[in-house]
Amino acid sequence: APNNTRFLILPQSEIGQEYPLTGEKMARFLSIHKAANFEGAVEKAIAIQSFQGAGHSLGLHSADDERARYLAMRARTCRVIVNQAHCFATGGFFNNGMPFSLSMGCGSWGGNSIDENLNWSHFVNRVNVVRVIPEKKPELEDIFSSYWDEFGK
Repeated sequence: APNNTRFLILPQSEIGQEYPLTGEKMARFLSIHKAANFEGAVEKAIAIQSFQGAGHSLGLHSADDERARYLAMRARTCRVIVNQAHCFATGGFFNNGMPFSLSMGCGSWGGNSIDENLNWSHFVNRVNVVRVIPEKKPELEDIFSSYWDEFGK
């Protein structure tokens, strides 16, 4: 590469252990994958995140809010960063509502106990004073009726 090269973009087509450039890296190069359409791009992103990064975060640049919902409902991810510099937004900022953190919880998908940015509130001990109250026990039909309607009892 020429001496004035600032970073490299490396085209990739495969994902997995045999292709380490598809995983997380701390280097001045990016891997890029082509997809035929948005749905194909989502599937590739899910595959990459399943290889390394389950639960962490995915970034999306789009003017279509439905695409963010589509991605969020399919990926095993705790954050969908929309139209922001991913490297800054995932750690929280004043303009996105995420709490500041250098430690992002990845939920059970990533083997963590939390699915949000680790922040000061996780270090505050709370006390619950628990008393007996009138029972509000739902009927099983109230909980499962829509499931039973679709799949049977």
